[in-house]
Amino acid sequence: MDIKSVPQDNSETYANMKKAIYATGEDGKMQTVGSSGWDVEEIATKAALEEIEESIRVAYEEVKTGRKSPLYYHMYDARMDLLVLAQSTGFFQWTIKRHFKPEVFQKLSEKKLLEYCEVLGKTVDELKTIPKERDEQF
Repeated sequence: MDIKSVPQDNSETYANMKKAIYATGEDGKMQTVGSSGWDVEEIATKAALEEIEESIRVAYEEVKTGRKSPLYYHMYDARMDLLVLAQSTGFFQWTIKRHFKPEVFQKLSEKKLLEYCEVLGKTVDELKTIPKERDEQF
């Protein structure tokens, strides 16, 4: 793409910021150019964010009804999934799935809880609970 073709559609997902895009300059060399977004990218980003928000909402309901532990909600609220949480904590995925069970989660050691706290940016007390009400972000 040449410099003059770099999208400048003022995407609201960029929050008035610019993203560096590589483009070919008039001299034929690659250089970075600031882009204010592209309509197609904005649509895809918004769709992905809506899907994330839906996952968070579903996780909140699962925890609220007692089917899952608070860890399940906090994982999604941190925009993670099982694989990312496993890679971040060093726990096996099957271990984390067990920790999603409320009865198993309640018996976790302080050491394991602190591993989750570090990755999720929560205190132990925050990790053990969910907000009283879920504010919709989007």
